[in-house]
Amino acid sequence: MRTPRGTVLLLLGLLLTAGCSTGTPTGSPAPRGTATASSPPSPESSPTDDRAAAFRKWGLPLLPPPPAPPAVKPIRTGNGQIPVVSDIPTDQKIVFLTFDDGAEKDPKFVAMMRDLKIPFTMFLTDDVIKSDYGFFRPLQALGNSIQNHTLSHPDLHGRTLAQQKHEICFQQQKLTQEYGTAPGLFRPPYGNYNADTKAAVKSCGGLRAMILWRESMQIKKVQFQRPDKKFHPGDIILAHFRGPTQLKGESMTVMTANLLRQVASQGFTLARLDDYV
Repeated sequence: MRTPRGTVLLLLGLLLTAGCSTGTPTGSPAPRGTATASSPPSPESSPTDDRAAAFRKWGLPLLPPPPAPPAVKPIRTGNGQIPVVSDIPTDQKIVFLTFDDGAEKDPKFVAMMRDLKIPFTMFLTDDVIKSDYGFFRPLQALGNSIQNHTLSHPDLHGRTLAQQKHEICFQQQKLTQEYGTAPGLFRPPYGNYNADTKAAVKSCGGLRAMILWRESMQIKKVQFQRPDKKFHPGDIILAHFRGPTQLKGESMTVMTANLLRQVASQGFTLARLDDYV
């Protein structure tokens, strides 16, 4: 039986309409750039990758992360005595970085520390930080503590007990007021102290130890106290907030980078001093 001409035309129209549909036919590949349910998630960088990238940015070898802090601090405090500490008893390959005074206030150093996130301790003197207390707050916010280094940086060995109390106790009050946390550690200027210094530290309240050092960082090299010219586990390193004048044209970031390279070259890493004292 012959199909009517009108019916044929109707069927052809329906087929043409289906072929022009804008949807993607089943089994056809999705257009380029279109996400599908089976597409794998884009990889995200890990904290380890970010840390390695930060060290590369500053041209530095990657330091190992510090070990977990000890359950019991190896330096005992709070027994009525003020220990004097130059190094920490440990068998781990860790050293402790400290910065003194606060004279140089280089924003690039803050950026460097934000990137690297290495632990260090600041011993600040009021006479050289009072022009800009705020500079040290971002460094403190990174977890680096602010400690006591007297009001005016005198040689305490030649001062009376009353004079030493004034230098130490008033700085204790100022730092607590400015930074919201009472210092627990004290460093005598030039490393000089006597029995009156210990008495003054004890009288100020909150201070639990005096901190000296084993190595000091100059411009390009570390100055070692021991004849083998090497770091030893638990050594405390002294550096300073110094500017181009003191560093002979170099910046504090260059000095710090030189120090970190020497720490890495001997297989050491940095730990937080507050976790051990």
